[in-house]
Amino acid sequence: MKLSLTVTDHSWPDGVGGLRQVATMADEGGLDTIWVPDHLLQADPTSHVEAELFEAVSMLGYLSAITGRARLGMLVSPITFRPPAVQVKAIATLDAFTGGRAWFGLGIGWEGAEAKAMGIPMGPTGERFDQLQELLEIADRMFSGDSSPYQGEHFQLGGPICSPRPARRPPVLIGGVGEQRTLRMVARSADACNLFDIPDGGKTIRHKLDVLRRHCDEAGRPYDAVEKTLSTRLEPDDTVDDLVRRFETQAALGIEHAIVIRTGPWTPESVQTLIATVPRIAALEAGD
Repeated sequence: MKLSLTVTDHSWPDGVGGLRQVATMADEGGLDTIWVPDHLLQADPTSHVEAELFEAVSMLGYLSAITGRARLGMLVSPITFRPPAVQVKAIATLDAFTGGRAWFGLGIGWEGAEAKAMGIPMGPTGERFDQLQELLEIADRMFSGDSSPYQGEHFQLGGPICSPRPARRPPVLIGGVGEQRTLRMVARSADACNLFDIPDGGKTIRHKLDVLRRHCDEAGRPYDAVEKTLSTRLEPDDTVDDLVRRFETQAALGIEHAIVIRTGPWTPESVQTLIATVPRIAALEAGD
């Protein structure tokens, strides 16, 4: 089971110094990925809208320079923020900078108040799904070196050159748990899904994974081709033992990658608590 953290609250007393410390610890401590949110306003429900929040692409560029092992990605980037070619170029650059450590985390966007406050057009839900599908098609072309014109309903590109190309095709994670469109799109076009840790004894997770399996069957794609990730929260009083038990339970449900969020900014102590679970989970999986 892979273990990662996502850095949503950026209100460290020393600003970027806190980010540097957290990222360095995560990178050296064996965590799989450092995820960042792609918002322009703070969207963590445990924080407030005016709290500090670094811009995602700039933040990933910084993280690429101070880490050497952990993968990097946005959880997730809405289709509404950037034109497709700009989005693809940013991820290709990140992957080239890091030697193949970039994720391509995508979604249709959900925060209407943020879009209105920041002047970002946000069309109907169905339209955004169609735009996301076109973005995925454009990304496949650009990542593979196909610069032929693209003519979609929403996006038209005359010659989308991507040079340099990524070190390898960045894996696509599509966020969201909608059963009719999101999980179907995951089954057809993504390398990973992202579910939520609902406290109902695993009922929701089992159901969502069953839906994903059916969509994979319909698409003629192996269910195992999709990495199952889960966003879960580190509570203030959680111990290493608490987390290990939780990750064991999640793995038994079929989760392959736990992405941990924390209330408030990550501290050295909280990062160390998560890091301490890495060898414990590895030993359990090895049968030690």
